[in-house]
Amino acid sequence: MRNYILIAVGVAVLLGGVFYFLNKQSSEGDMNTTDQENTEQTPDTTEGETDEFEPETVIGTSVESRNIVAYHYGTGDTELLFIGGIHGGYSWNTSLVAYELMDYLAANPENIPDNVTVTVIPVMNPDGLEQTVGTAERFSPSDVPSSASERIAGRFNANNVDLNRNFECDWSEESMWQSQTVSGGSAAFSEPESAAVRDYVNENDPHAVVVWYSAAGGVFASNCHKSVLPETAALTNLYAQAAGYRAYESFDFYDITGDMVNWMAKEGIPAVSVLLTTHDDVEWEKNRAGVEAMFELYGSDEEETNEDSTNE
Repeated sequence: MRNYILIAVGVAVLLGGVFYFLNKQSSEGDMNTTDQENTEQTPDTTEGETDEFEPETVIGTSVESRNIVAYHYGTGDTELLFIGGIHGGYSWNTSLVAYELMDYLAANPENIPDNVTVTVIPVMNPDGLEQTVGTAERFSPSDVPSSASERIAGRFNANNVDLNRNFECDWSEESMWQSQTVSGGSAAFSEPESAAVRDYVNENDPHAVVVWYSAAGGVFASNCHKSVLPETAALTNLYAQAAGYRAYESFDFYDITGDMVNWMAKEGIPAVSVLLTTHDDVEWEKNRAGVEAMFELYGSDEEETNEDSTNE
């Protein structure tokens, strides 16, 4: 009898050990699963925080396969688009004023209204800039050659097309730049650079667009065989007054076909050309004042809405 008791006790102890081992394995498996789920659900905050301040988008490539990059600041639904460098190395200062804007936005993100996103395309014609200054990215004025012929050669893209004659408003295969005949391309948007901007604008529908050129020292409203949009007129006068430029209803120094901001007007988008005073001055402080005036204009709608909601 005693032997049976000892055997029963041994069996019970053995079964207890087996159940303990199985329960322990199950608990550890649950813990591992939970840890894995937590790891998968935890975002990489460091990378996310960096992207929040300066995300960038490659919107297309040039004839020579250089990236055309748009940089985004802020997270609002109202997009303000700024474009420099459409004439590459000829109007190199338009790219530098765009880079100055990027520095300002990165250093002062609190100045961007909550309802606004600012997009900056500093170099629309990277091949033309590369030809003149030796890079398609950021450069310094000391990189710019003094030779007028070298600068003029950088005005066009690698297909020798004037990109500001390649848009769909009065497009023509042959166009004018001052008294010189230039190519407008084989068709409207035949060039990858202008097509990239067209696709970006059509996809994102910005609320207002500023394009920098040089040189005349003025802010020019856009239109395409219609009266100037009321929003465009307001933007023209606002930017000009804040920056200390003269405001113009249109660019009429000579006939232009295939102009970019006029195509935007055709699409119903308020757009202005800001022509820097010379081909060498960046005039950042003047344009900073213009940009800040735009922030007040386009940031006010949300503030008024919030005030109305509070009053209700």
